[in-house]
Amino acid sequence: MSGHKSPSYRIFQVLNYGFLTALALLCVMPLAHLFAVSFSSNAAATAGEVFLWPVDFTTKSYEFVLTESAFMKAMGITIIRVLLGVSINMIITILVAYPLSKDAKALSGRTIYVWIFVFTMLFSGGIIPMYMTMRFLGLLDTIWVLVLHTAVPVFNIVILLNFFRNLPKELEEAALIDGAGHWRIMWGIFVPLSAASIATVTLFSIVMHWNSWFDGILYMNSPDNYPLQSYLYTVVVGIQSIISSSTDMEVLQMVSDRTARAAQLFVGSIPVLMVYPFLQRHFTKGIVLGSVKE
Repeated sequence: MSGHKSPSYRIFQVLNYGFLTALALLCVMPLAHLFAVSFSSNAAATAGEVFLWPVDFTTKSYEFVLTESAFMKAMGITIIRVLLGVSINMIITILVAYPLSKDAKALSGRTIYVWIFVFTMLFSGGIIPMYMTMRFLGLLDTIWVLVLHTAVPVFNIVILLNFFRNLPKELEEAALIDGAGHWRIMWGIFVPLSAASIATVTLFSIVMHWNSWFDGILYMNSPDNYPLQSYLYTVVVGIQSIISSSTDMEVLQMVSDRTARAAQLFVGSIPVLMVYPFLQRHFTKGIVLGSVKE
């Protein structure tokens, strides 16, 4: 094949790169604007002078946010939720995906089990039955209500079981001949070889738990028990009253509802932004290998 590129191909490349660059800017610019507003003064933000670079640089908004006890408590609840929720999600995902990755001869009724899980992806009982169930179990206003109602991530299970099915059967057969049981095969062979898919579904689980806000408002009777995103949802419309109740005149002069919102939203997004680069290299491989089965 000749290395010469036709004019039409060059035009396609220019248009393609231009479109992708514009799309990337559309994704990055809101975050950059949020960052700039959070480091700008009250007057500059209120006057609409801030675009992509801070005006009258100040860290007062972050000082206000990081000393706000309600914000830090909500952050702590979310961190606990992520640690518990992701651990539960991954254990259940692996324990369910491994047996369902076997054929019908190895697991009687496998097809029925798979369809039961798929059915729950398409249909659900709704919010009211779920709320009544959580209330009956006495889980309202506890951290467990935030992690148990999403304990079985069916989409992640489907990705992982398809990845398990793509692994060579000879590995399992050799392990069985050597006397290994299914528990040893699952944790000693399948899990280490599935690092890409496991990293991918772990990222899905982290983002899901970190960004969930509605379940906190639904299942928590007291705002003191809100996770971070639920707290941010409420303060976005009510932070002016928090600032107005402050006795620090310097805070009142340098921090506005807009800059404080920007600082809180940016701080709330930092953990996911920090985790994503470490798992991103597994993302494409995990999705492709875990979603296609011939």
